[in-house]
Amino acid sequence: EERLVESGGGLVQPGGSLILSCRGTGFPFGNYWWYWVRQTPGKGLERVSTIDPDGVYKVTVDSVEDRFDISRDNSKNMIYLSMKNLTLEDTGVYYCSSDPTGATRRGQGTQVTVSS
Repeated sequence: EERLVESGGGLVQPGGSLILSCRGTGFPFGNYWWYWVRQTPGKGLERVSTIDPDGVYKVTVDSVEDRFDISRDNSKNMIYLSMKNLTLEDTGVYYCSSDPTGATRRGQGTQVTVSS
């Protein structure tokens, strides 16, 4: 059975930091490109970060560039998203997905709330 579990979200003040984690089981995790996508209030799914199977090629969208960093550990079937200097606009539910749209093959998500 394929399963993805995101964790690490929480309540943080503006300017704060969080590290999100995603663990996949039941499929060849290391073969895939992985994406972090987020669902923010009033918006659709937004892909914020991409990583290739080897963890070498990474892309982040302009809105989070220099603040978010994606990484992976294929030996542990893990994907990470390190987030710093969080803003109110980063509030949302974050998902890891092997689908670049985030519409399929994702977990239940982890809530990130940035509030003072």
